[in-house]
Amino acid sequence: MDKIFNIIPHQVVAYIISLAMAIALARFLIPLLKRIKCGQPQREEGPASHKVKSGTPTFGGLLFLIPLVLVGGWYALKDHRILVLILVTLGFGLIGFLDDYLKVVKKHNTGLTPRQKMLGLLIVSGAFTWYAVSYIPEASTLVIPFLGLKAPLTLPVVIAVPFSIFVLVAFSNAVNLTDGLDGLAGTVTTIVLLFLTVMSTFNNEWNYISTFCAILAGGVLGFLVFNLHPAKIFMGDVGALALGGALSAMSLMTGAAIYLAIAGIIYVAEALSVVIQVAWFKRTQKRVFLMAPLHHHYEYKGWKETKVVIIFTLITIVACAIALLLL
Repeated sequence: MDKIFNIIPHQVVAYIISLAMAIALARFLIPLLKRIKCGQPQREEGPASHKVKSGTPTFGGLLFLIPLVLVGGWYALKDHRILVLILVTLGFGLIGFLDDYLKVVKKHNTGLTPRQKMLGLLIVSGAFTWYAVSYIPEASTLVIPFLGLKAPLTLPVVIAVPFSIFVLVAFSNAVNLTDGLDGLAGTVTTIVLLFLTVMSTFNNEWNYISTFCAILAGGVLGFLVFNLHPAKIFMGDVGALALGGALSAMSLMTGAAIYLAIAGIIYVAEALSVVIQVAWFKRTQKRVFLMAPLHHHYEYKGWKETKVVIIFTLITIVACAIALLLL
């Protein structure tokens, strides 16, 4: 193994192994989920084109979480910070797993109550924030656009703690909202992971970030092989919440939360569309969007599912390029 690392960067090796594991797992997991009828119910008020997806296996996030644990665990033996990232990712994933499980059992698109889900997210976010603020110096900083990585703003603890919890909860929910079309959340997240990988090369202390990104990106790409339209499996909340937790945790451990918001502009737009829709409807009984989250609005405007995914992916590529230039 060490001889291979001398020729090929270990991130590339980790990426390839994780990709291969995810694809191999899918060959076994998808038929199993079909056999035990772990299909995801579709929203009754959603686009008519989504009705045919009812029954498509969910829990697809396991395809990249299992390689993350196995491959990431190996690298965590050399750097405990990778273990911390794995644990926070699994913490968010566990909440999503419970939500998915209840949906399958109830055979309805309602799992955990909003209060139960929020409580779980706050517990995991609080635990990670305690660790990060206590042991990772960058977690109490904020890199500001145009000032770059060399001049981060140091945050007092009374601001760093609530800010970190907010970022973790907000982004985990934002990624979950983005996961509404075949391949959308997976494709956008793969590109954002590439951005974080490149960004982490700017600081030698962040080698563990690039390693973690490579492992997770390889697994997500393996999942995407089966999730692109027409999807054979959905990542479910177990995958979406886990990805949101992983992305936000890495951004906090590097002080780059603002840059995550720029690179992940699609996540932000999806979440804001829901907030705006709900707030405006409560006030005026009228809707701003034909349907929220945002990707459904464009479906109702006549866009095909694949067109929405392609456009949102291109926007993410441009956003990530802008974020890198701002660094």
